[in-house]
Amino acid sequence: MRDTSAMKFLFIGAGAIGTYVGGSLADAGHDVSFVEQPAAAEIIRAEGLTIVRHLAKGDDRPERTHVQDVTLFTSPSDALAAGPYDVAVCALKSFDTGSAIEAMIATGHEVPPVLSLQNGVDNEPLIGSLLGSGNVIAGTVTTAVGKPGIGQVIEEKRRGLGVSLEHHLGADLVGALSSAGLNARGYAHAGPMKWSKLLTNLQGNATSAILDLTVREVFADKRTFALEIAALRECLEVMKALGFSAVDLPGTPVKALAFGVRRVPTPLLQPILVKMLGEGRGDKMPSFHIDLHSGRGQTEVQFLNGAVVRHGADVGVPTPVNTLLTDTLQALTSGTESKETFRKNPEALLARLP
Repeated sequence: MRDTSAMKFLFIGAGAIGTYVGGSLADAGHDVSFVEQPAAAEIIRAEGLTIVRHLAKGDDRPERTHVQDVTLFTSPSDALAAGPYDVAVCALKSFDTGSAIEAMIATGHEVPPVLSLQNGVDNEPLIGSLLGSGNVIAGTVTTAVGKPGIGQVIEEKRRGLGVSLEHHLGADLVGALSSAGLNARGYAHAGPMKWSKLLTNLQGNATSAILDLTVREVFADKRTFALEIAALRECLEVMKALGFSAVDLPGTPVKALAFGVRRVPTPLLQPILVKMLGEGRGDKMPSFHIDLHSGRGQTEVQFLNGAVVRHGADVGVPTPVNTLLTDTLQALTSGTESKETFRKNPEALLARLP
């Protein structure tokens, strides 16, 4: 294994995950650069990155890490010209993946292998189709991170990162990320890791956005709980047809979730999941809700619930619940459906089930 202390990273964007992972790597002594929009780059250049962590469960005293030793670029061409890099890291929303990688290719400079720390199961195939399958590394993040401002992140719940060992740099990346205190774990195969994370991402995400309810409220209602369990079971059936079993992710017992969804009677499972989600998330809204109700006009639902639908069609597994959630949230995002139709109204959504 190479000396991981010398790894050189280029982060495509300084969003919540990019700032958290990139700032942690820079603080641990790795060479870290970001390519960002000019306004955000100027703020980070002047003020650096700030990462706030809580040292232990129940400890309200925050550990604040300030990182100044990062390099900022405002164009992919300038960033890549300063290479070569060991790895580029992509933690963008899935709907930005293709344009970001195409912009890097268009510079004519060497594009390093890309580590995708994104949600969903289709980013790595897309990146591989553009750069070649040998130039993409599958990854996942289970640590919960909030972003109160540009260059500022809060580690809300430390869990860890997963990295596929199918790429020859996988073990090096596990070492580098672990050296930065990020609790990285290697996985022999990307498929089970990525689909296991997808299973956790589905929990309440789309339903919360559509109904304007917290995830805890979604799981506490018997009607919407049944809808959620049906969506998760569809995902598990698609995974099974693809030959994938759930695997535990850092700090995330996905195998227990899969077993519960498949085998535990609903009356027993509901209070368990309500308690788990309440402790893990509280009343923090999930990403789909934030995107829809902030008026961004874009949603990742087609890359999460929609991925279950697409892959289900490929392997002959019906996915009516994930289809409903995907189509409804896309309609709300585009404005072809009114958000008032479903707000706090589970029956309106359930009535759309075939």
